[in-house]
Amino acid sequence: MDAALIKSLRPGKPSDPKPSDLKPSDKKPTEPRLPETRPAELDPSEFLAAAVRADQPRPSRHEAEAAVHTLLAYIGENPHREGLQDTPRRVVEAYDELYQGYHQCPAEVLDRTFGETAGYDDFVLVRDIEFTSQCEHHMMPFYGRAHIAYTPVERVVGLSKLARLTDIFARRLQTQEHLTAQIAAAIDEVLKPRGVAVMIEAEHTCMSVRGVAKHGAMTFTSRFTGMFRDNPAEQARFLSMVRGPNR
Repeated sequence: MDAALIKSLRPGKPSDPKPSDLKPSDKKPTEPRLPETRPAELDPSEFLAAAVRADQPRPSRHEAEAAVHTLLAYIGENPHREGLQDTPRRVVEAYDELYQGYHQCPAEVLDRTFGETAGYDDFVLVRDIEFTSQCEHHMMPFYGRAHIAYTPVERVVGLSKLARLTDIFARRLQTQEHLTAQIAAAIDEVLKPRGVAVMIEAEHTCMSVRGVAKHGAMTFTSRFTGMFRDNPAEQARFLSMVRGPNR
């Protein structure tokens, strides 16, 4: 092969002008460096208190049951046949259970902490917290597992409280992204830890049962604050423990 051709393919070949040889008009303008971005912070009033106020006007139970009766008629059913006569009542009772998170206060769940940590300075991880929530777009279930870690400062919260916190937010109309952000923000705001890591994996029936009908497709979301956000090694350690070989 021609030596001249080999030279022309190497970096810094003579035919390339050096930066010092360029005229000011020939130099490309330096693009400004974009500022480092951070995730948008949630308003504490959005996630620290119960979502339903005592003075908030709401339809009566009778009106709610009448709405279910209307939906049954809409899909072509006979709401008066024997099997459906009690369905409006059952649906409203199910809603009271499925959406009880609107009446619960996340801040109260995290309020009691313990100081008996014996100088523990690593993160605490609770993984495989099973949950079921309802998609706010189609009001269809999505379900899966939440994995939550935080690095405490002197005081820790009872482990069951992280599961209760997950259930409070899950038992509201949700998107998985918002659910992930709310859990992380509540822990960050109330416990003031050195960092929080939350990862959620879930299957959405609005994708597996309707629409594209892809059964088994899983959606993963994560949120990191503090040391987990700023230290890639801590992120990696959290993820390795969540995805450990015994999963």
